[in-house]
Amino acid sequence: MLAQALAFAPRVARTASRVRTFASGREFDVVVIGGGHAGCDAATAAARTGAKTALVTQRADTIGELSCNPSIGGIGKGHLVREVDALDGVIGEAGDMAGIHFRVLNRRKGPAVRGPRAQADRDLYKAGMQSLIANTENLCVIEGGAEDLLLDEGDEIDSAAPIAEVESSGTDAGKAAVMASSKATQQERKARIRGVVLADGTEIACRAVVITTGTFLRGVLMIGKERYSGGRHLRDSEEVEPPSVGLAKTLARFGFELGRMKTGTPPRLDGTTIDWDACKIQPSEYPCPPFSYVRQFTGEEVPNAHNLIDCYQSCTNEETHKLVMQYAHTLPEYDGLGGKGNGPRYCPSLYKKVERFPDRNSHNSFLEPEGLNTDIVYPNGMSGPYPEEIQLKIMRTMLGLGAVEIVRPGYDVEYDFVNPQSLTHTLETKKIGGLYLAGQICGTTGYEEAAAQGVIAGANAGKAAGCASRGEEPPAPFVLGRDEAYIGVLIDDLVTKGTNEPYRMFTSRSEYRISLRADNADLRLTAKAADFGLVTRPDRLAALDARESMLNDSIDRLRSFRLFVSEWAERGGNDLMGGSASGRKGSDGKKKSGEEVLKMPHVTLKDVEDIMAEDGVRLLAAAEAMDEGDKKDEALNAASSLTPPTPGSVFDTVEATVKYSSYLDRQEKDMESWRKAQGIRIPGDLVYDHDVFPTFSSEEIEKLKRIRPATFADASNISGLTPQSLVYLYNYVSKRGQFRDRERNKRAKERLSAVE
Repeated sequence: MLAQALAFAPRVARTASRVRTFASGREFDVVVIGGGHAGCDAATAAARTGAKTALVTQRADTIGELSCNPSIGGIGKGHLVREVDALDGVIGEAGDMAGIHFRVLNRRKGPAVRGPRAQADRDLYKAGMQSLIANTENLCVIEGGAEDLLLDEGDEIDSAAPIAEVESSGTDAGKAAVMASSKATQQERKARIRGVVLADGTEIACRAVVITTGTFLRGVLMIGKERYSGGRHLRDSEEVEPPSVGLAKTLARFGFELGRMKTGTPPRLDGTTIDWDACKIQPSEYPCPPFSYVRQFTGEEVPNAHNLIDCYQSCTNEETHKLVMQYAHTLPEYDGLGGKGNGPRYCPSLYKKVERFPDRNSHNSFLEPEGLNTDIVYPNGMSGPYPEEIQLKIMRTMLGLGAVEIVRPGYDVEYDFVNPQSLTHTLETKKIGGLYLAGQICGTTGYEEAAAQGVIAGANAGKAAGCASRGEEPPAPFVLGRDEAYIGVLIDDLVTKGTNEPYRMFTSRSEYRISLRADNADLRLTAKAADFGLVTRPDRLAALDARESMLNDSIDRLRSFRLFVSEWAERGGNDLMGGSASGRKGSDGKKKSGEEVLKMPHVTLKDVEDIMAEDGVRLLAAAEAMDEGDKKDEALNAASSLTPPTPGSVFDTVEATVKYSSYLDRQEKDMESWRKAQGIRIPGDLVYDHDVFPTFSSEEIEKLKRIRPATFADASNISGLTPQSLVYLYNYVSKRGQFRDRERNKRAKERLSAVE
């Protein structure tokens, strides 16, 4: 049954041959600390730039472990995975290898907010990631705990892996790149990297280090009132992986601002004790939408395309909520937020859901099998570190779970993070040259956010350290702008605004989301990454060239095919393609191109291409009846160009590109107006509530009420306030000001009339 899924398994054995023990003094260009999602993409990115790279992890057999939810992608997160794949990263490829349930979330909405997601088999994901690590040139794995950094100290010391100065191009990325050079941060620099010390005293020399410690930085695990040191529990074991303490002390010694965050994982359930018939089934999509652009282009199916599983939907009820609040006193006491714990707002514990939404009598939970060869089930959204017996009581109140048994109780972990404002847009720290941070240590939550940071930190660390080792000129920084990628939005939000709670990516965080879609990340990013030396695979570059060519050919065909408005209405239906235009006087004499018709709200690319194909068949028959000669050849070519539909690998991209083209100018105008508004004052008596600002999230209303920004520049620095809400706020204040001006003028005229 698993033959296809495990086709890559023989290569996994090679991972062991890459695990090495070194005597002190061995040199690398880059050392990456941590084998989670940030670490895997950081290490492979550094290696792809040509840097000699070591991935240091406590246990090689846990590389690529899905510590919490067995899934990759989702709304906003799926965009990040596709972007990492466009940079030749590994999280998407591992997700495709291990995927056993695929869906595109928000499929009924516009292309800009659709998010690909894959449910993964934990064992296959870990095996796939370890295979990718083992088969990456310039990369080896060192098993051991990273205890501390080896540093050369000194005010304004030169970096051992410098990044060159660049002139600003005027773009978002260009402006950020100016501030990311080694010279720009020299005044703040207090030390530079020269290596890493392992727990056994082994010293590894290097020019750059990427720390991706996840939840391990002074991590504390909690179940009920029980607290014990650790970064996480090993899967299927009571054993705990120890926390990283020495690194935290070094960061504190150099004045990095440290805070505490927490996250939680729910109990794992025995699937044989679940009443599946009582739950609502959620089947996988087929064909399965892959993360990999190369696989998408070649049409290669994901390994488990014919071995998919179903997920199911359960839900809580009033009895569940009663128990959740009744036993709240048994929950842990945290270090952060005065004992309440600083957890993710958008992936809250069950207790936080019930507390925050007291009027709701039910919350959904998707029951997600953890693999093809296990009965263990993950109840999504049900984290809550109550004592184990209380967790069981709560679970048994839910739909279909009346007789459920818990295999392993859920727990919380609280850990240190570093204020990301101490980083540049390359994710290098300003205080220690050659030291990069990525993942939860920067205040984010989620596998996808971690991998996105990892690929940028690894690329910059690898290129800078590799060039220095080879005696080459320092490289320019590799920075993605807010207008280029969600990765650019993520990093810019972190390093400019910071975060006071775990940061999660949403499409609403981008002011350019119309153009930053999950279907076009390779078209946006792969060429830039290739120029930097991050993407070198011939098959990926060939896929990019082919997709660009097919995209342009399809749009050219749409532009060149023209029919009278009445013909479009007749063939496609007046309601769909005619609209009000078909009934206007003189419309019969006007023609519209396929591109213009596709821009209409309810018209699909298939609708247009079906009509083009009909025309092609008619023209082909007429051409074949012509006498032999040049005119017949021309007619045959013209007819045949109309019949083939847009290839599946670019179908969504063609449709979205045409549909959104008229909105892009409006998007840019909105943002230009917003940029000019930075210095405008915000009235102090403004009331922030959902009656006035119905589109604002509860987080935005809460933060605006608390902070009460004086200007729009102040408002733009509030973490969690989206660009769309800032524009809405600007328009509201502008209109309110115009209304008040009119009222003042009206009263002035009335007073003047009274005097006369």
